[in-house]
Amino acid sequence: MDNQFRHEWEMMSVGAVWKNVLALSGGRPLMVSLSGGNPAIQPLGALIDRGHGDGYRFALETQGSLARDWFAQLDVLILSPKPPSSQMTTDWAAVEACLQAAQGKPQVVLKLIVFDERDYTYAKDAAAQFPQLPIYLQPGNHTPPHPTNDDAPVDLDGILKRMEWLVDSVTRDRWFEARVLPQLHVVLWGNKRAV
Repeated sequence: MDNQFRHEWEMMSVGAVWKNVLALSGGRPLMVSLSGGNPAIQPLGALIDRGHGDGYRFALETQGSLARDWFAQLDVLILSPKPPSSQMTTDWAAVEACLQAAQGKPQVVLKLIVFDERDYTYAKDAAAQFPQLPIYLQPGNHTPPHPTNDDAPVDLDGILKRMEWLVDSVTRDRWFEARVLPQLHVVLWGNKRAV
């Protein structure tokens, strides 16, 4: 979650969160995706326990900077370290700690957003460090909204061109283990928040 929206945040008990999940799902067990910002910051173990008790499954996407013991309770753990284009530095020991915290219990995958050649090289290096993990590559959204305008248009043509470049790159390099997928939330909802 972006700190600039901190004033909109509402602390909720596990019971209150679970009531919302039940309302949104109609009480039908499904996969709950825990994402947005770095959800590993939150104490989600009790929520996952509650959901599993009702037959729900949980996937968490994290940049891999914080390892939590409750990662072993997840059904899917998506490690998505920030690429060079983010101007962030990856702590590979922290990513490894996340993998260790999962204890081999959830399905673990590596997902990398790729904007340019540097990010692509980074993705190849990441895959080499974790050859046991399936890897997914997604073209980045180069038209993020201004904080006050979450309805800003998305350059889908540009994103699709980047996706084509990404497919061409993995094909050229014969990197057939990498799966190239669009960021569906960007394709479907553009820059809207809370979808």
